Amino acid sequence: MARTRAFDTDDVVQAARDVFWTLGYDAASMPDLERATGLGRSSLYNAFGSKRGLFDVAVQSYLDEVVRPRLADVAAASCGADGLRGYFESIAEAIADGGAERQRGCLLLTASTGRSGQDGEVRAAVEAYREEVTSAFAAALQRDLDPERSDGAAPQDCAATGPEARVADRARLLFALLTAGMTLARINTREAVATLRQAAGFTGPLALR
Repeated sequence: MARTRAFDTDDVVQAARDVFWTLGYDAASMPDLERATGLGRSSLYNAFGSKRGLFDVAVQSYLDEVVRPRLADVAAASCGADGLRGYFESIAEAIADGGAERQRGCLLLTASTGRSGQDGEVRAAVEAYREEVTSAFAAALQRDLDPERSDGAAPQDCAATGPEARVADRARLLFALLTAGMTLARINTREAVATLRQAAGFTGPLALR
């Protein structure tokens, strides 16, 4: 008879997520993960296969529970600029109020430092995150520029000009400010908040025309 697991998988994943979020992938040791989850190494390996397997589900948890709910709010806003401003303001407030982002920044950015930044799968995860967030930003900007088109697709020709190119460029700028703010959150709270609130000022449609 198969042995029933005596732990809540979601709780274990969230505890491991906090370790990876704080320390990154390389610096998070198995003893760190054992202490955080309350499980021994053999139990973690049986459940997730390896430290890497646990990291992968922790990243998915981060995307599903931290990143995507905020992006959903951006997509749901009738005015793209309002949604984007709310997005950046919510992160700035979380950092200012001592939320998880204050000391941890972004899990994926933290994970990409050190040797893990050379890992192809980690790099692919970070790139997928960049594409998802940037596309959400572009869709919101496009919605204000052209209400009948909201896919936010970037122009294929990097030399392209016109509204679509400006939307793509602005989305890249907003993502750059997001990553700067989330990185600063681990170092200088005041500057992190200021950077994110500066980003909120670049969300209006007028500069795109």
